[in-house]
Amino acid sequence: MRIIKPSWLSHKGEQKDFEVYSCHISPDGKRLATAGGDGHVRVWSTESIYNADDPSYTKPRQLCHMSHHLGTIHSVRFSPNGRYLASGADDKIICIYQLESGQPAIAPFGTNEPPPVENWKTSKRLIGHDNDVQDLAWSYDGSILVSVGLDSKVVIWSGHTFEKLKVLGNHQSHVKGITFDPANKYFATASDDRTIKIFRFTPPAPNATQHDMINNFQLETTISAPFKSSPLTTYFRRCSWSPDGNHIAAANAVNGPVSSVAIIERSRWDSEINLIGHEGPTEVCMFSPRLFHTKKPVENGAANGHSGGALVTVIASAGQDKTLSVWNTNTSRPVVILQDLAAKSISDLAWTPDGQTLFASSLDGGIVAVKFETGELGWVANLEETDKALSKYGASRKAMGIAEDVDGLQLENHSKEGERRGAESRMGALMGDFHPLPKDAPPATNGVKSSAATPNAPATNGQTDAQPEKDKAAPEEETADKAAQRINELKSRVTITKDGKKRVAPMLISSLGTGQSSLPQSQLVGSSSSKAAQNDAPQTILDLSKPYDGLPEGGLAAMLLGNKRKTVAAEGEDEEEHPSKRAASGPRAIMRNGVEGAEPAALEPPKQGLVPTPEFLRPAVLNPSIAISQVRLAVPKVRSHILRPLERGVLLEESSPEEASKVPENVILEAKNPVSIRDPSHITATKRGTLLWQDYLPRAIVLVTGSKRFWAAACEDGSLYTWTPAGRRLINAMVLESQPVILESRDWWLLCITAVGMCHVWNINTMSSPHPPVSLGPVLEIAISSLQTHGAMPAPGVTSAHLNSNGHIVVTLTNGDGYYYSPTMYSWQRLSESWWAVGSQYWNSNDSSVGALQSTAVGPVSSKDGQSDEANVSAGIIPFLERHTTNEFLLKGRAYTLQRLIKTLLSRDGFETFESSVSIAHLENRIAGALSLGSKEEFRLYLFMYAKRIGAEGHRGKVEELLNSLLGGVLQDKNKEGGTGGKGWYSKDDELCGWDRKELLKGVVMILGKFRELQRLTVQYARVLDLTLEDDITGDAMTVDT
Repeated sequence: MRIIKPSWLSHKGEQKDFEVYSCHISPDGKRLATAGGDGHVRVWSTESIYNADDPSYTKPRQLCHMSHHLGTIHSVRFSPNGRYLASGADDKIICIYQLESGQPAIAPFGTNEPPPVENWKTSKRLIGHDNDVQDLAWSYDGSILVSVGLDSKVVIWSGHTFEKLKVLGNHQSHVKGITFDPANKYFATASDDRTIKIFRFTPPAPNATQHDMINNFQLETTISAPFKSSPLTTYFRRCSWSPDGNHIAAANAVNGPVSSVAIIERSRWDSEINLIGHEGPTEVCMFSPRLFHTKKPVENGAANGHSGGALVTVIASAGQDKTLSVWNTNTSRPVVILQDLAAKSISDLAWTPDGQTLFASSLDGGIVAVKFETGELGWVANLEETDKALSKYGASRKAMGIAEDVDGLQLENHSKEGERRGAESRMGALMGDFHPLPKDAPPATNGVKSSAATPNAPATNGQTDAQPEKDKAAPEEETADKAAQRINELKSRVTITKDGKKRVAPMLISSLGTGQSSLPQSQLVGSSSSKAAQNDAPQTILDLSKPYDGLPEGGLAAMLLGNKRKTVAAEGEDEEEHPSKRAASGPRAIMRNGVEGAEPAALEPPKQGLVPTPEFLRPAVLNPSIAISQVRLAVPKVRSHILRPLERGVLLEESSPEEASKVPENVILEAKNPVSIRDPSHITATKRGTLLWQDYLPRAIVLVTGSKRFWAAACEDGSLYTWTPAGRRLINAMVLESQPVILESRDWWLLCITAVGMCHVWNINTMSSPHPPVSLGPVLEIAISSLQTHGAMPAPGVTSAHLNSNGHIVVTLTNGDGYYYSPTMYSWQRLSESWWAVGSQYWNSNDSSVGALQSTAVGPVSSKDGQSDEANVSAGIIPFLERHTTNEFLLKGRAYTLQRLIKTLLSRDGFETFESSVSIAHLENRIAGALSLGSKEEFRLYLFMYAKRIGAEGHRGKVEELLNSLLGGVLQDKNKEGGTGGKGWYSKDDELCGWDRKELLKGVVMILGKFRELQRLTVQYARVLDLTLEDDITGDAMTVDT
């Protein structure tokens, strides 16, 4: 044993050496970091310390010093990967330093500091404590950093983003020590309230936020017996966890009247062993990071417990008696005692990674290295021995926490595998080379085609399983640094502009963590392999008949010149038809083409119904009594000329019918109203300039519509006429109670809304109506708004009315709300409203979701019978309505008041769960809407988002009810007597919203599989579905993308 105490190894001041409160060794053993009362963090070369007595040694001693704190620094700790260095001080701040390449800055003028050799820069300053930060610790995988302080708080920070994840206020007094379980299941905090508290945790994903941590970091137990009368005079209570995970050593314990170090056993959490010998209270104890053999192992490398005697741990303890003692677990007395090692109490201890050298820092300003010779403490065991010891606590598993049984672990494997596939296929889609993965091939690494991977080798939890001899070339799991480097390369792809210059195009890579975040992530929609998808075909089908608008955004100039003028111009695509192309993060700016290029558009009322023709003859003739109607809608004026092409986007505002008719295969319906009110109106249908049919009507025509099945026209006297494509009158003129305001058709369906707000829907094919005429009154808020005869009406107005392919009415209003009429319940149902826009965390999270579902979601994409038409019923309606709400409500500035109201609400007592509750309610609202509309793809997406959120929040009751509802009729006897089957959730059918119930249940169980506190529930359902069978891992591991 050698004791090394160089005179230069200290925090020197002008009058005296400053106290050294903390020391720590980097994971590679080459650097010693110390923190002192001078407010400096100093990084030293350990090699120079070992060679302190060698006069020929000339390499630098101090590598760097940082003085970014305003007070005494109490703790300094390297991260497990050596990338970061954290320091906490009495200025309440934690600094994160990062070692950067490049030349370090020169020492400031006027200091005696040696020039820095390494370039440590402050990358983050973490503010979260209200008093001195007393101690810090990193988890063994580097996923979290925990700080404790004199404000009694335990603050948990992400080790990746350094976002504050959670604040624990369990302690009643100053917290002075923190240590992590090497198996990454627990951490322990020691406090002046004379307790040690053990917290259970699951390592968070790199992109996790505090919302995901609601159910994480739970108090496991409180240990108080060994500390009942421990003195409160120590500066620290630095505890330590043994490298095999079995014990915690706690400083400042007492055994009767005697100071001691308590050894607390794992899982029983009791202290039967005490290390007695210190004459004063202990401040710090530290286990050596390695296990030791008591006998010298056999030389042939078989260091396996039997050949090297028993495995023991080594612990060092020190404190106010200025004595350092080193113990091992197979002797009752210390291996060595170093008395009066320092002039004041010893503040911190640090072992080198090889377990053979111990550094001690003291309040007298000294730093001492104690270097043990081989065999003095024992013989260092291989790291495999430590891994083997930790494996019984599940340290090798990625998902921490304790699974209850083997089925739970296998279910968790499935869940993690699915998330990994989801992330990888998203990356592949982003790179433009996404191909659906074959069943027998493992998921490829991001951006690499699956043909390059070894067949029949499924990966589990991101780790490659053992391969046969010939498959040894399969890529192994990459390290975090390599992954980060590869993602950086992907982010910066070099593109070549038109003039030949190279540009680095940064690429958004979202949801690339392990996917454990329950908050919405921007999803990536890549083009599939088919040629059609590479054109401008929309990813999401909006299943509505939209009012015809003859011009694209930007007007006639945009139709002729395109909208790609200057870099600020928006894409010239119809907003309603291309929801997946919009950024999910916020609303798109509406632009129009001006003289100088694209410019922000002025707010105008949206064009409705027909191609606008400038010339109109007169207002429509109305009954005067409509002025006192409960609902009153504006009636279109009678125009001299109305044009309606069968195909959209052909006819321009200023073009003639002759020009439009030159477009092949397009039928144009043309209505001409006479100047005299007594003359008949003339209606014609032409194709390529050739007259197909013509007809005369006794009244002026107000609105026309048409589909490939029929044509329809509405007159100002409220009568409605229909023709076949060949011009044969189909139905006698239908007479309505008032003038038509909106006339829409979709396939065989026809919708007419009249001036008094009555909605009529007919199916021309079956000559029937799905429900009686229904009033728009409830939607227009007649319950709370009154209609004044001579004044502006405060109630909202209708901005659009659509039909979907099932004949359901969907209406949007000027206040941003979106409604749907349920023909089975005879009621209007609100699908979208501004309440969700400001209160829910899932707002704006579904623009690209349906497109993403086609390739990367859970379960099969095709329906059982392969009817692709049915799969698109109502697709895109809910995203369309929510975007409309955003446009009406947020873009017109009405959101400010409500957002301010909710911000003040969140800060009040009793509203802590407000945002969480509203977000869950929003998802439940979406699920109910998708089920009512029969919107198959969206129903599954929202269901999986909902399952993930209630799993993350730990809502056991809702999870159980959801699983029971999905199980539904799967296990019930179809022929059982009594009780008629319900509808929707309560039906006994095998299908729910077009999906096989078993497939939906399988997806939900897979998503919930990783939440260990719910595994007692989920494993039961997994067993029903045979999800936990070993052979299933190879074939049907489902891909999760929520």
